[in-house]
Amino acid sequence: MTFLNFLISGISLGSIYAIIALGYTMVYGIAKMLNFAHGDVIMVGAYICFYAVSRFNLPPVLAVLAAMLVCTMLGMVIERLAYKPLRQAPSLAVLITAIGVSYFLQNGAQLLWTSSPKVFPNFFKVGDEAGVKLFSGRLNISYVTMVTIAACVIIMLALTWFTGKTRMGKAMRACSEDKGAAQLMGINVNATISMTFAIGSGLAAIAGVLLCSAYPTLVPTTGSMPGIKAFTAAVFGGIGSIPGALLGGLLLGVIEIFAKAYISTQLSDAVVFAVLIVVLLVKPAGLLGKQIREKV
Repeated sequence: MTFLNFLISGISLGSIYAIIALGYTMVYGIAKMLNFAHGDVIMVGAYICFYAVSRFNLPPVLAVLAAMLVCTMLGMVIERLAYKPLRQAPSLAVLITAIGVSYFLQNGAQLLWTSSPKVFPNFFKVGDEAGVKLFSGRLNISYVTMVTIAACVIIMLALTWFTGKTRMGKAMRACSEDKGAAQLMGINVNATISMTFAIGSGLAAIAGVLLCSAYPTLVPTTGSMPGIKAFTAAVFGGIGSIPGALLGGLLLGVIEIFAKAYISTQLSDAVVFAVLIVVLLVKPAGLLGKQIREKV
């Protein structure tokens, strides 16, 4: 049963990584840029939810919706002010700008909310119980874990339907294939990219709430390491692929938990990145990624 406990914990953590990785993989797939400030949007969403509940006494559902709204607007503002002027700029300029936006959000959070840790409330309780116990208590599944896994599955199915069936989703796929051709066909590329940032940032708020519910310490740097690991998950699964983000996130979470359990808590991150290196040596485009040949 210990193995099953670790496996379920790994799937839960991997589900959070997968939701975060969607922001990276969607933006890269359409705009061909890496938004390294995405991890800090997670932190902003968690803070908004925390203060909506603790200071304004909003119900948890409304607090999560408020966090999604703020993060959606924040993502669109970041895209408009920081990334849109760099559409034709070299990738290095975009990367440096993303790092700058990340530090701006972290320092802004320190000024607004101080750097003292906050204890995030557990929204997922039924009475005094925080989970269910099976097999005479040998298998424990928390409600946070169940909600996290369910949220990941629902989000992935909804995004798959959105990109495949809706007009905006088809526009995103067209921009991902060829922005120039999409623009000639009448697609508003700028609006499509802004919508991509909005969706990714709204999902980041959900991921922030789930992350802080499972690991309840909230500080201005909360989103940094999960953001890096989620980017790793996106690369692992094949950046630009929604199923790849799911697969990469789940595998990364499971590997991390088992590395902590059976190898070392200090070396778990090294094991995760070592596995990534091995996978990329075998499949440079990631597990579900596609090799694209550029015409010269």
